[in-house]
Amino acid sequence: MKLYRTPALLVLLLLGASELSASEPAKFVDLFNGKDLTGWANVNTAKDTWTVRDGLLICSGHPIGVMRTQKQYENFLLHIEWRHMEAGGNSGVFAWSEGTVPAGANLPKGLEIQMLELDWVKLHQSPDGTLPPIAYVHGELFGAGGLETVPDNPRGVRSKSIENRCNGKGQWNEYDVVCVDGVVKLSVNGKFVNGVRNSTIKKGYLCLESEGAEIHFRNIRILELPDGVTTEEQQAAIVSD
Repeated sequence: MKLYRTPALLVLLLLGASELSASEPAKFVDLFNGKDLTGWANVNTAKDTWTVRDGLLICSGHPIGVMRTQKQYENFLLHIEWRHMEAGGNSGVFAWSEGTVPAGANLPKGLEIQMLELDWVKLHQSPDGTLPPIAYVHGELFGAGGLETVPDNPRGVRSKSIENRCNGKGQWNEYDVVCVDGVVKLSVNGKFVNGVRNSTIKKGYLCLESEGAEIHFRNIRILELPDGVTTEEQQAAIVSD
């Protein structure tokens, strides 16, 4: 399968995840079954924000907010494919996230893995006409809502990708995300281009973001790795579904 030719396989071998259990080897499992929203919980979006059509998870982009997994994750490999359907669309996936959103906010505390459509830079010029760097667009990593990290490729407190590998509107992109003991490494369409370390939160929910534009998701899969040394302060609060 195409999934297992991604760089995440190399990381898996290096981490020795094949030794998780001699009787039950580690394997990817689907977080989205292609039929309904089983395994996911709405946090602060509308009933029609997230729908399923032709095996795809469709996000309308309205209102701004997230839905989350029903389960928390600590160390894992995440594979997710996405495509924006509007020029300049905005979205993302949150790792190690809180399962709720503070009053007055739209998005939770968590580690955001940015998904911006390529025309975003054209639509957000500075007053003098200067375009933001294209590296903002694909796979910028940053702590949101108070989560802190140390960026590999600093843009202030954020980490920007070192190479633009994203496809534009209507085209699919693949992210492979390695999250281990407060370290995150991101591969965009088959190449690692960004990372952060020393995350202050190391276990929490995965969230998908609705932020004003239609975006489609497919092939959302996760491979859980062995637990690390995570304190209570480094784990998001558990939310009862």
